[in-house]
Amino acid sequence: MAIKRHSKVDSSFSMASMSDLVFLLLIFFLVTSTLVNPNALKLLLPKSTNQVSAKPTVSISIKHYLPSNTFSYHINGKNTPVPLGDIEGLIQQELMNQEDPTVSLHVDKTVPMEQVVNMMNIAKRNQYRIILATSPE
Repeated sequence: MAIKRHSKVDSSFSMASMSDLVFLLLIFFLVTSTLVNPNALKLLLPKSTNQVSAKPTVSISIKHYLPSNTFSYHINGKNTPVPLGDIEGLIQQELMNQEDPTVSLHVDKTVPMEQVVNMMNIAKRNQYRIILATSPE
């Protein structure tokens, strides 16, 4: 006696849920990868074992170009350099209504101490807290 099935087995597979999962993972990795490196400038920071837990409000980066012995100043990791004379006014604008104004100073290893002291004097004149950023040992 021949028994026949009335319903056929569907051998197709829907990839719609798999593509949704791939897109969700792609969005997750894109969002988390932007949080990994907040500063776009590549600086060789001095090494230190002490780390401060204070949250800086403004970040100032000083990059040293050895061949021409020039310096560029960047605020909040932006690639566009700021002239030294304009830095104080821009920092004041950024920290105008801050309760505990804190400046983080990211300085390349090769920058002379005179440039660092200039930034510290700006912070002292305006009564800002200043943190010298270092990389862990």
